[in-house]
Amino acid sequence: METQYKEAFEAVLSTPKYLPCISIIMPFEPKIGLKKELDYNLKMAKNKIEKELELNYPEDRILPVLNKLNVILEGLNYNTHKKSVAIFVSPLVEKIYYLDIPVEEKIIIDDSFEIRDLIYSKKEIHKYLLVVLSNKWTKIFLGNTTKFIRITSNEPDNIDAYKNDISESVANFSDEKKRKEILINKFLMHTDNGLSILLKTYKLPIFVMGTPKTLGQFKSITHNGKQVIDYIHGNFEEKTEAELQYVMKPYIKNWKIIHQKRLMGLIDEAYGKNKLAVGINEVWQASVQNRGRLLIVEKNFYYPAQHGANKEVIYKRDAFLNNSFFIKDAVDDIIEKVIESGGDVEFVDEGLLNDYQKIVLLEYY
Repeated sequence: METQYKEAFEAVLSTPKYLPCISIIMPFEPKIGLKKELDYNLKMAKNKIEKELELNYPEDRILPVLNKLNVILEGLNYNTHKKSVAIFVSPLVEKIYYLDIPVEEKIIIDDSFEIRDLIYSKKEIHKYLLVVLSNKWTKIFLGNTTKFIRITSNEPDNIDAYKNDISESVANFSDEKKRKEILINKFLMHTDNGLSILLKTYKLPIFVMGTPKTLGQFKSITHNGKQVIDYIHGNFEEKTEAELQYVMKPYIKNWKIIHQKRLMGLIDEAYGKNKLAVGINEVWQASVQNRGRLLIVEKNFYYPAQHGANKEVIYKRDAFLNNSFFIKDAVDDIIEKVIESGGDVEFVDEGLLNDYQKIVLLEYY
């Protein structure tokens, strides 16, 4: 029975202009937005879909899809704390995802679904953390392309807070230079601890500014080095926020490079913690077990496959075998599994993951 259903399903999907498939991807944050505004946006999306369907499909193909869409829209969960919603509807399939990722609104009407469209709709957010170090204080800013916001950690941002906190033996050093160096190291260690806590909330790339000596000390003690995109050398103690923004302009000009460098840093970090699945087979198994926190895959990487002895095992599809239970693209299936389990997905340029067999999955830890 299952074989017959799957064969019929695949036959229908492959028939041109037979199945109108609708994808609606849009921001959906009821907790901070007005329900009326969300309802209005969804109503406009529905009207647009109806008009396009009427132009391209006969009425008997339209009604089943619209009926399913109406049921989904009426049953939306406005109590969710997610950032966006993705709705996929056809006469045979209906799926809805509430997602933790910001997206740009997108409506697609086609003869098949592309789960990758959901990832391509992700909103590109140009945010970063800037840590400005001196041997007296630390300032941390949340930056984007237009403004800075000063943020604080739970650690004191002035070295004076630690002067009475060093051991008596250190305090009695006759070498004042040595004593000061130890004090600065202690201060920078606390700064790094505070930064680690901030990174749990602000999962963003980091830039660090300071004199060559201070940056050298910071590099030697930091546990967040894999998250640092660049170290910017100079004396910035007297710089205003506007001047700091100006200094940052050339460093954030090519955001794509920044973003991909950050992703590679996350891969290194996960590898060091033994929480990285590498290659299609390991990634498939981890995704089936709902262990996926972040999937990173090269663009245009597809993998037609077939099931093994159990659902956690797949093999590259043999085109000469008549296997009705083949997987059109295992990468798309993995994307769907990761999203369903609350994870995130990122595409990177071809060749960037050559050392990782084109695809990796960062697991929860």
